[in-house]
Amino acid sequence: MPDTPKAPGAIQVKHPIGIKLITIISILLLVALGAITALVSVMVSRDVQVTAEDNNFTINKRSAAEAEIMLGMVRSNVLVLLDTLNAVGSGASVFRQAAGFFFEHNHDIAAIVVAPDPDASSSAAASPVLAGGLVNDVFLQSHEIEPSRIGAFVEAHKEEIRRARAEETVLLNAAPDFGVPLLALFYPWPGSGTWQAVVIFFSLESLAQTFGAGANTTFMINGEGDVLVHADGELTLAGVNVGGQAFIRSLRESPENSLQTLYTGEDGTQVFGAFTRLSMANAAVVTTVGYDVVFEGVAATTRRNIYLTGAVLLTAVLFIWFFSKSISTPLRKLTAAAGQIQEGNFEVGLESKSRDEIGALTESFARMSSALITFGRFTNREIAVRAMRGEIKRGGTLKFATIFFSDIRDFTRISENFTNVFKEDASNRIVEWLNEYFNQMVGCIEKTGGGVVDKFIGDAVMAHWGTAYTAGSPRADALACVKAALLMRLELAKLNRSRLDNDPKNPLIRIGCGINSGLVTVGQIGSEKRMEYTVVGDPVNLASRSETLNKPLHTDILITENTWKLVAEDLITEEMPSVSMKGKEKPVRMFAVVNLRAKAGEAQEAPASLAELRNILDLEAVDLGTVNTDIEEKKYKIEG
Repeated sequence: MPDTPKAPGAIQVKHPIGIKLITIISILLLVALGAITALVSVMVSRDVQVTAEDNNFTINKRSAAEAEIMLGMVRSNVLVLLDTLNAVGSGASVFRQAAGFFFEHNHDIAAIVVAPDPDASSSAAASPVLAGGLVNDVFLQSHEIEPSRIGAFVEAHKEEIRRARAEETVLLNAAPDFGVPLLALFYPWPGSGTWQAVVIFFSLESLAQTFGAGANTTFMINGEGDVLVHADGELTLAGVNVGGQAFIRSLRESPENSLQTLYTGEDGTQVFGAFTRLSMANAAVVTTVGYDVVFEGVAATTRRNIYLTGAVLLTAVLFIWFFSKSISTPLRKLTAAAGQIQEGNFEVGLESKSRDEIGALTESFARMSSALITFGRFTNREIAVRAMRGEIKRGGTLKFATIFFSDIRDFTRISENFTNVFKEDASNRIVEWLNEYFNQMVGCIEKTGGGVVDKFIGDAVMAHWGTAYTAGSPRADALACVKAALLMRLELAKLNRSRLDNDPKNPLIRIGCGINSGLVTVGQIGSEKRMEYTVVGDPVNLASRSETLNKPLHTDILITENTWKLVAEDLITEEMPSVSMKGKEKPVRMFAVVNLRAKAGEAQEAPASLAELRNILDLEAVDLGTVNTDIEEKKYKIEG
């Protein structure tokens, strides 16, 4: 079988609608939700920052106020005690009672010492009232502090004593010396008419507990940056100094008594910081809160929004994916149908239950398919498909082809019988009878491959090989044409088995076939409105003339010498009388086709001779010497 050109495959879709929809909607959702999330984050962040700064500053102010009150109470209570004791005198019986009563109500005060002048020659106490100082035995015993360590501490801080005697208040962290959270307040006191230094040892553990409440961290420092009170007692006991930190330095350098700022800590993290100066000892209360801590809620909300965006996006993608199926599935069917039509298969069998634009398009496509099926019956489908693909161009081409003509014998008489018997219905009967015959004959041409049905001329069929398609060589094209004619012989025999010669409803059909090979002009011929793919030239007329000779020669398939030379070795033929052709110097030799030659090792099937063939076809023998092939006229003429 000849190789026919392969039709293009199904149309490849590079960018499916589903992917496009998912991409577009995903971008829109991401942009919209991303913008909303960003705007909300920005706006909420601003509100949170303002709230955090206000809250941090408020905590700082409140903590500073508490520290101011506690320091003031310690100083005031001690000064009242000192003034009272100074007035009573050391010999008064109420001296010890007053001191005991004082420590009973001020249990956070560990000791009170009026320090001697470090520059005096005598080591006597500056005030005879407090010679040796006052100690809270309960406090010292509970914290395992020896009273002698109080005097040692005072002796070790002569500079602070001098500053206090010069009317300066000094506040030190004594925790590293005593191993418990303890402060030492050096305060000037004009007890005996001259300024003296009073050293008050006291604990602010209750204040430290309030400093550690919540996410904010509050601590108190002195002028040198020593941490005096901190929620983390370890820092106080270690005597940590923060005066070298940039934030603390900026606070100290600021002329403001209170300040709120955002700074970068030594570890690189951002921190909100606030401070308030105290009225005593150049101390200050500092409150900090980490930037990440403040915006943890915002970050959590942002993460939830991102998760929500992902969930919405996933839901949208799934919804769009399934929705796109209602579009892409019918479109894929339409695409596949278009590919089938491009390959020449017009029966695509499309149907749609939807009532949207896709459904309307599918119904229109189905109607177009039906129209193409009908159109294919009026023209050569293969040629139309190839022309649609651009494989056949306008204009003529010179090709070596084999031309075929067939005709029904006695068709005029048969059609008159139809008219006489069926009257008005005769036309329908004739058409049905012819269509059944043509359906079988065209099938034979298609089975051999490479053949093109050119046209139907009444009851005649015209076809050609080696034009639109080729089996690879003129010989192969010619052999395919002869095989198609032999198939017609067999199919016609099957068709006639249930028919009678004189049956007016379904009469027998006998045909004659003429075949010739040669150079012809092939192309799309016609007008702008209607064109057909056909062949013209002298070989066409000779093929037509050969077909008409079957009647006088009592044969069914005749081939010219041109074709016989190509396929003689494959066929059993018998030479008929030559025919003179107008424009030909010599008569054209004609050959009756009996059968295909048997292949090596195969038995020859009947018929093996023209006599056997005539017997099978119920054709009478004829004296070839009496046949005048030159006076036989054609029923139609194909102009060359």
